[in-house]
Amino acid sequence: LRPLRVVIDNYPEDKVEELDCVNNPEDPSMGTRKVPFSRILYIEHDDFREEPSKKYFRLAPGREIRLRYAYFIKCVDVIKDEKGKVVELHCTYDPKTRGGDAPDGRKVKATLHWVSVNHALKSEVRLYDRLFTKVNPNEVGEGKDFTSNVNQNSLKVLTECYVEPNLKGAASGNRYQFERLGYFCVDSDSSDKALVFNRTVSLRDTWAKIEKNFKE
Repeated sequence: LRPLRVVIDNYPEDKVEELDCVNNPEDPSMGTRKVPFSRILYIEHDDFREEPSKKYFRLAPGREIRLRYAYFIKCVDVIKDEKGKVVELHCTYDPKTRGGDAPDGRKVKATLHWVSVNHALKSEVRLYDRLFTKVNPNEVGEGKDFTSNVNQNSLKVLTECYVEPNLKGAASGNRYQFERLGYFCVDSDSSDKALVFNRTVSLRDTWAKIEKNFKE
């Protein structure tokens, strides 16, 4: 939803692999699908920290993680823009870990989802949250009405999202799980040229909860 570009320096520039991905980890009978993997990928921006805390196990400088259904990668360089924002990561991969396991038995503590930059479809994602900030919106102070409890952040629209190519032609009303992010349905505004998804149910992000507690 919030993409961060990843370049795998030692992966062949013109190589594309079709990897088998499980459609539903909780129901193997739903089969698998092919997803293209290449040298340049997008991961979630929240899946990287330049200065991680002790409890943050996702990608960080010098750290190795698993790309879901793909390979182990290690971050070797961080590129920032003129404002200091991280805009690109350079990584190396271990070709012996195809499928997500290392022959030498070494383990990693995080598995991240990804899409191939050259194959991903740009889309708009609408994140809906609670309409009111209180369970009872009529619980207001003197001189106010329920509108004072309207959640000003009940809708966030993300316009720079990327999804895997298998979602091309997704019909209005179709429902999907975006792994580790939540459940989404295709909006009636969606088209082949401009995909639009609405989040219907979010998934709890354990790290986000931990990070929030740190700030408090």
